[in-house]
Amino acid sequence: MGRAFEFRKARKMKRWSAMAKTFTRIGKDIVMAVKEGGPNPETNSRLRVVIQNAKAANMPKDNVERAIKKASDKNTENYKEVLFEGYAPHGVAVLVETATNNNNRTVANVRAAFNKCNGNLGTSGSVAFMFDHVVNFKIKEESLTMDLEEFEMEMIDFEVEEVFTDEEDNSVMLYAPFGQFGSIQKYLEENNIEIISSEFERIPTTTTALSDEQKEEVNKLLEKLEEDDDVNNVYHSMEE
Repeated sequence: MGRAFEFRKARKMKRWSAMAKTFTRIGKDIVMAVKEGGPNPETNSRLRVVIQNAKAANMPKDNVERAIKKASDKNTENYKEVLFEGYAPHGVAVLVETATNNNNRTVANVRAAFNKCNGNLGTSGSVAFMFDHVVNFKIKEESLTMDLEEFEMEMIDFEVEEVFTDEEDNSVMLYAPFGQFGSIQKYLEENNIEIISSEFERIPTTTTALSDEQKEEVNKLLEKLEEDDDVNNVYHSMEE
């Protein structure tokens, strides 16, 4: 068990925001996927992934189909993915992933959150280098035709850094560099290995230990950012 496992464990214990905003985020992901590659999941690998994620999140099939239909309308506005970087109190690095149809609004809201919570919004590249950008795939263990050790050996060619079992649902998690997403997806699909979900994450290379009081200050900023409808994910370097 390595860094990705510990990071995921901490993220799974995170507060309300993850579940409360899941359907909204998936809806945006569907729009961006359809605008990029069309409404047919058979020919649009990005859309296939979003549909898998929707299923894993128990999003009703009717909702998914409606979202695809709406996204296919040329009058439906697309979303732009924008990354914000900055510092929370006590030198904690923060990355904010957003998907927005109004960049001015999003910039203003993110800046206001940093200012109100004694943080500092930085420039592009100011903290991103402190995080590894990775992709993870969650797959059904029973769909593997080899044991986990053999599978891990197969994944070496794709630069997979960690493979481990999620004992909660007997699934297998694998983590790899961001750029390996397409090749891993192709391998899994060609070998009939069932993908439950996949997502991109940013894992801090080092973490900052804080007192409980200091953590409260940082959490105020994280919560403020997560409340914003344009924000998809917030990553930080605070030790959980």
